[in-house]
Amino acid sequence: MTILDKIIANKRIEIAAQKEVVSPDELKEICQTARVCHSFKAALLASETGIIAEFKRKSPSKGFIKEGAAVADIVPGYARSGAAAISVLTDSDFFGGSLDDLREARLLLDAEGFKTPLLRKEFIVDEYQLYQAKACGADFVLLIAAVLTPAETTRLAEVAHALGLEVLLEIHNEAELANISPVIDVVGINNRNLATFVTDINTSVSLGEKIPHSYIRISESGISEPETVRTLRAEGFLGFLMGENFMKQTNPAQALQEFVAAVRR
Repeated sequence: MTILDKIIANKRIEIAAQKEVVSPDELKEICQTARVCHSFKAALLASETGIIAEFKRKSPSKGFIKEGAAVADIVPGYARSGAAAISVLTDSDFFGGSLDDLREARLLLDAEGFKTPLLRKEFIVDEYQLYQAKACGADFVLLIAAVLTPAETTRLAEVAHALGLEVLLEIHNEAELANISPVIDVVGINNRNLATFVTDINTSVSLGEKIPHSYIRISESGISEPETVRTLRAEGFLGFLMGENFMKQTNPAQALQEFVAAVRR
């Protein structure tokens, strides 16, 4: 089994257990009174840099990046430092995250008056996870083409839209272009091979040319230099999801601020 296979197998077990604690009907009822979401698409279009800063404690390939990292110490700082959006990992076993991280991030941003969109970064295979995302304060969700058929992608995207969530579809090879449809809001190209977890920025350039220009495109993973962002912006990309590059620094928010300043030069 690849790392991705193991994650998805574990995820299905995890979801089944969560449904025993909070039923789908209970979760749907909670969502009926949930807040109105901020638009990820609008945030990207308005941003000068399009940086989507990620809160991530660890990864399956590299282990801990910042063990014990606290949402309160990092997420509000990301917003202050100019992040167009913020991604919060909610997978526990492989990435050290939780839904509590997402809830806390939303509360902290709201308390300071930030309208920075929040992504629930997760391996979504069940609509139950979409209701969780809405209930916990997400504005948009990630759908990964590598683990979903085109029909599954469309169905989950439609449920997300019904909840007021926007959808970021992630692809990482040409075959996954088939998952793109009008119900997708933003297409992300993951430069990381999800079977080996090796990154290659050229993946964004080569696949980006094959995506219709009507879709907003972002590049994900392996971005560490301002020049890479400028190059990809020239190729038509409006967003850049970055996690490890900031999280490995002593002060992730300051690292983001300096990166944004360098991109603007």
